[in-house]
Amino acid sequence: MKKEHEILLAYYGDDFTGSTDALEFLTLAGVKTVLFLRPPLHKDLALFPGVQAIGLAGKSRSMSPTEMEEELYPAFETLRDFNAEQVHYKVCSTFDSAPHVGNIGKAIEIGSEVFNQKSTYISPAAPHLGRFCAFGNLFAKMGTVGTGDIFRIDRHPSMSTHPVTPAHEADLRLHLAQQTQKSIDLVNITTIEKGAEAVLEELQNKKDAEIVFFDGLNTGHLKTIGTVFQQKGKEKTLFTVGSSGIEMALGLAWKEDQLIQKEFQFEHPGEASPLLVISGSCSPVTAGQIEYTLKNGYEGIALESKVMHHDHQEQSITEVAQQIITHLENGNNTILHTSIGTNDKRIAATEAYLKQSGLTPKEIQKQSSKIYGRVLGQIIKTVLKSAKIKRILFAGGDTSSYAASELGIFALEMIAPLAPGAPLCKAISEDNTVNGIELNFKGGQVGTPDYFIKVQKGEKLT
Repeated sequence: MKKEHEILLAYYGDDFTGSTDALEFLTLAGVKTVLFLRPPLHKDLALFPGVQAIGLAGKSRSMSPTEMEEELYPAFETLRDFNAEQVHYKVCSTFDSAPHVGNIGKAIEIGSEVFNQKSTYISPAAPHLGRFCAFGNLFAKMGTVGTGDIFRIDRHPSMSTHPVTPAHEADLRLHLAQQTQKSIDLVNITTIEKGAEAVLEELQNKKDAEIVFFDGLNTGHLKTIGTVFQQKGKEKTLFTVGSSGIEMALGLAWKEDQLIQKEFQFEHPGEASPLLVISGSCSPVTAGQIEYTLKNGYEGIALESKVMHHDHQEQSITEVAQQIITHLENGNNTILHTSIGTNDKRIAATEAYLKQSGLTPKEIQKQSSKIYGRVLGQIIKTVLKSAKIKRILFAGGDTSSYAASELGIFALEMIAPLAPGAPLCKAISEDNTVNGIELNFKGGQVGTPDYFIKVQKGEKLT
């Protein structure tokens, strides 16, 4: 007899901001969720009575295929042991990946083996974030809130020039075919429009496909996809891949099936001044936010590329931390940034140093995120020894993964929604200087120009 599911969903996020994105949409759906920063144990769940979903924040988006094997086999095996109805490999809503880094095809190969699953379903659509999929092609709004224009992903002003994984192909089937030899098929929008039964019937016709994409443009389409995934998950644990649209889709299906009873009510988190912003993002959206905020009274500190040199790191960490402490003690909101936009001279300087170290172009971007992230984390730890901070904002998924791991955070719980895909969270740590700190992790494309100020004031973006 099949063992009853202990929890509804377990997910692995391929970076930090993506992990908190999934945490948010599960929580907003009324699913009590805890995001762990290290592989959870069964006994850990006792600390969170009533938990229905768990996440594991990872770094696989910045890893090589070999590193992904070392990371994902044990991670997926850990999640498998919780006997969840659904297991989700959470990727960025812009499907950032390449054969050499963050290879989603490799993740599917590992997941399909661990979960003994012939066909892996992929749902990229996240209309709540301005991400749409039609006839296999991905479209994305500029930013995730507001009225930004929508672009085909390979013509998106930011994603087409992404420094690590630039989008050169909008058809996700062709994009993924560069990362795996598995056969790929699609349930297109015309079938999705007909509802869950039609989709299930078509899946029978595609049962030999090893990967199946699902189109989606709106909440109704997500509900159809969620219903299909839920039905499949009742048969055996279902391993899926996609954006936080999967969390939203399943939430809609679970509500329909009365597996979740009510939505959580959140109190206004209030203002947190002074705010510390840590940015490792080179996104044009984040650049605009930095520039806007500096013009509106924030203090800015540029982390120089010399921190790439090991000989300079200790001194740089001490000096920068002291600058931050001084600003915070004077009551000044402060931004520490590694670049402002893609044309910042520090990017070229960083690449030049890493090139001298003998790294290949493919290795340079990954190592820069890792080194910057660790240095940023060490700076924060130093600051926290002398300054009391209520709220920290992290911008940039790759660097924030490494920065947060330096802080010894055990888990995160959502406090309140702020911007779609970037909730305000509470840190849970055995380190008293870190435990209870409010954290906001924002991807490069998230937010309006006044985003930092909104987070400082605890105001929700719409």
